[in-house]
Amino acid sequence: MPDADLLHPLVRDALASLGVDFEVMECDPALADTAAFVAAYGVPLDRSANTIVVASKGAEPTYVACIVLATTSLDVNNAVRREMGVRKASFARAEPVIELTGMEIGGVTPFGLPSTMPILVDSRVMKPDWIVLGGGNRSSKLRIAPHALDEVPSVRVIEGLAFVRG
Repeated sequence: MPDADLLHPLVRDALASLGVDFEVMECDPALADTAAFVAAYGVPLDRSANTIVVASKGAEPTYVACIVLATTSLDVNNAVRREMGVRKASFARAEPVIELTGMEIGGVTPFGLPSTMPILVDSRVMKPDWIVLGGGNRSSKLRIAPHALDEVPSVRVIEGLAFVRG
């Protein structure tokens, strides 16, 4: 049974400080991206949640982490932009995400993010009894109850943050 040592140290420490229950899933780094992961490990798309960092446009961008189910698409141009209070926003580039989070692309997770980074969660993420999130790296995933997100102070659950893919 894989253990917490597989998780990125920031993630492992954050989970320990929150005292929430979780299960660690070992993951082949080549299969960490959502489509490959769900196909290889049999996790339903509606249980796989992605943490996506969005940046405001402008000289001094601000950042927000968004969590959505793999069956949905993040509404960056409307819902996220509105929640950020900015005129324009887009998916953050890999370099600033790595620098800001200390985590690998394909493994970013809400646990262990800087306390100053807002975390917006689409309300659909909170409905299943468990979800799978990144482990901070490409070699681990977290199976966790969505209500564990309630323990992260910077989390806000937003209705309509994402839309169902057609």
